[in-house]
Amino acid sequence: MYHNGMAPLVRALLRAGVTPNALTTVGALLILISAVAFGFGEIRWGGLLLLLSGMVDTLDGQVARLGAQESRFGAFYDSTLDRVGDGASFIGIAAYLMRAPEVRWRDTAVVVCMVGIVAALLVSYMRARAEGLGLECKVGIAQRAERILLLGLPALLFGAGSGAIVLTVIVVVLTLLSLITVGQRFVHVHRATVNDV
Repeated sequence: MYHNGMAPLVRALLRAGVTPNALTTVGALLILISAVAFGFGEIRWGGLLLLLSGMVDTLDGQVARLGAQESRFGAFYDSTLDRVGDGASFIGIAAYLMRAPEVRWRDTAVVVCMVGIVAALLVSYMRARAEGLGLECKVGIAQRAERILLLGLPALLFGAGSGAIVLTVIVVVLTLLSLITVGQRFVHVHRATVNDV
């Protein structure tokens, strides 16, 4: 289902001949540029570009559905680039935290970024693997849209903060929420399959 408020924009994109895969590509490029911005310490720009990538990411599926352009390759392409984006954001932030001056808890923050990459990829992998087994697995408090919002909005509003404390707290919270989501999805799939022979 596409959001009714977005329907005029989606129709305009369809009239202009914009394809879902083109939107997916633009969204991925925005998130990669966002990661570079994070890496160079342009935290507010990184947050803004990340939020824009999330907006584009919501459009590709809506264009595909409203334009009857859904395809298996499109779903595969979208999912693959989403994973690239998940990793890129944390890598960009870790690059900044490793070399920025006066970062408090530098080593801890970088390690948490690494854990965050694994956790974010696990969240997505668990859904894909469950769906491959014929199970729906959309449970969890930190799916991709929530992660983009929780990172992008505070980064845009507050930047890194003194001693990068704001950015470090954001990364810690995101990583914890992702790990909780991993646990929720594990429990969900276990309950759905516990009686399998």
